Amino acid sequence: MDKPVFTIRRAEPSDAEAMRQIFSSPNAIRGTLQLPYPSTENWRKRLAEPVDGSFNLLACAENEVVGQLGLFTFPNHPRRRHVGQIGMAVRDDWQGKGAGSALMQAAIDLADKWLNLSRLELEVYTDNEPAISLYKKFGFVTEGTLQRFAYRDGQFVDVYAMARLREANN
Repeated sequence: MDKPVFTIRRAEPSDAEAMRQIFSSPNAIRGTLQLPYPSTENWRKRLAEPVDGSFNLLACAENEVVGQLGLFTFPNHPRRRHVGQIGMAVRDDWQGKGAGSALMQAAIDLADKWLNLSRLELEVYTDNEPAISLYKKFGFVTEGTLQRFAYRDGQFVDVYAMARLREANN
């Protein structure tokens, strides 16, 4: 079978139901800080009224939304303008098929070529080996472990703080 081709585009309010579907997937929700049972209306509001400096990207296979990546910047914080934070999720039935790589490449291109961000950072659960491998593939390194970072499935879990640094362009 041929490898799927993914189109990356910006999320629109009309993508709220697709976002709900992504975050209704058990593995996807387990790997994020989102709560189960997401609301389509909540996603519509989030997409219609984005926070300053946020970029919500979607991975589409043909016309189907299969993954999401948020890149959050700090335009109103002068000492953090060089930083972007990443959060992402891929629908369970599309994990391991390249959607995450397509989203990461798009985010890095946006950060490096358009936003001049010299630091990208993220947190990832220490037991999420597929995601850790993906981030390492794109040059992220582990900077430390944050213990009892989040509550998931009835217990506290740790995350790795990971970052990708590049020389800032003047």
